[in-house]
Amino acid sequence: MTIDEQCEILKKSKVIAVVGLSRFPYNTSRQITEYLIRAGYKIFGVNPARPEIPGIEVYTSLLQIPEKIDIVDVFRKSEDIPGLVPDILTIKPHCVWLQLGIRNETAARAFSEAGMEVVQDTCIKISHSFCCY
Repeated sequence: MTIDEQCEILKKSKVIAVVGLSRFPYNTSRQITEYLIRAGYKIFGVNPARPEIPGIEVYTSLLQIPEKIDIVDVFRKSEDIPGLVPDILTIKPHCVWLQLGIRNETAARAFSEAGMEVVQDTCIKISHSFCCY
């Protein structure tokens, strides 16, 4: 996917679910989530431990989030992605964004076939800062 296509997704999206959101403030997933909040996105966290994170509603699964999600932003290992496929296909976000270092071609194909945009191995913060400022 080109940077222009990524920019279009980011500009029309309002609600992002961050899968793998860490309870630790210095973790990459938290740093990027806080950046996205400052950029004006509504963020929901997904973490099975459901940690208390000030200013962020955290759920144990994507299926519990009470709003329509535009982007599912994933901070999980590539080999963990297949386990997320059923829930992502159920909620049908506009885009599935696999963070830097994360790829899964089988899952990406399933998302694409279901009509979702897919970004792999790309940092959403870098893309946002490149095209939205």
